[in-house]
Amino acid sequence: MSHPAPDSGRSHPTTRVLAMLELLQAHHHMTGPDLARRLGVDERTVRRYAARLDDLGVPVVAERGRHGGYRLMPGYKLPPLMLTDDEAVAVVLGLVAGRRLGLPGQATESALAKVQRVLPAALRDRVQALRETLGFTLAARDAAAPSTGVLLTLAAAVRERRRVRLRYRSWQGADSERDLDPYGLVFHSGRWYATGHDHRSGEVRTFRVDRIASADTGGTATGAAYEIPAGADPVQHVTRSLAGVPYAHEVEVLLETTLEQARRRVPATVATLTETAGGVVMTTRAEHLDGMARMLAGLGWPFMIRRPAELRGHVRDLARHLDEQAGR
Repeated sequence: MSHPAPDSGRSHPTTRVLAMLELLQAHHHMTGPDLARRLGVDERTVRRYAARLDDLGVPVVAERGRHGGYRLMPGYKLPPLMLTDDEAVAVVLGLVAGRRLGLPGQATESALAKVQRVLPAALRDRVQALRETLGFTLAARDAAAPSTGVLLTLAAAVRERRRVRLRYRSWQGADSERDLDPYGLVFHSGRWYATGHDHRSGEVRTFRVDRIASADTGGTATGAAYEIPAGADPVQHVTRSLAGVPYAHEVEVLLETTLEQARRRVPATVATLTETAGGVVMTTRAEHLDGMARMLAGLGWPFMIRRPAELRGHVRDLARHLDEQAGR
């Protein structure tokens, strides 16, 4: 997307202005002599280029003195980004992979389209060839897109330890308003979650960010400072919360294996594992017991079903089916 710094007197001044922008984006600070040498111009011309960038809405700070020089200052809008070919490819592939993982939002699609439109023709064709031939072992996620504003408000509230007021809709469709001391944000399986102390329930709770209609840190009841308890682990809390989502059947099985081996095969979002005499107790919930029977068979360890009793019948049915397949 970008080009090397031009030779002195052989390129259009606008090209050299853009080359200066690229240099300032790549380096936090550059002296006038360094810029002049890289651009093939004199220092007076460098000062003129800095003024030109400022006129274009790209604020360049000129610092005087022995250690003076030039640097970019964050402005009111994102300035044009000058990316090398490798950086542009990294952005494209990051967006492609992120979309497959479940990073949500129309902004992902529009950003990908913008970058692809301005890639040099030869590089665009090569990137497109990679996209067309790239395979994934992970199935595409049905991502739920949260509001960007809500997401950024929650992130700032966590960093600044400021209470936030949420308008939230539960999975049952019930609307509520609650004050939350957020402990962290977690991205899991294509969805964003916020976890923290919920003042309405008085407990640490997990909320899906895409169900949050608004988040506000202003007002008299919000913005209050708080401390995140020592040892709070948002990722662990979210995974445990998801493992506890209600399903039709509560399942408890004794697995004849070690806790270390069980943790390698059974994710924390699927079940709770507890070490006990004779093995590991796996406690989970299931909507369909035939699927739970297949899961137990796939683990490959001896097991003893504690509850529900109906699960035993599904295991026997699976065993008969496998025996029939073996005899074909």
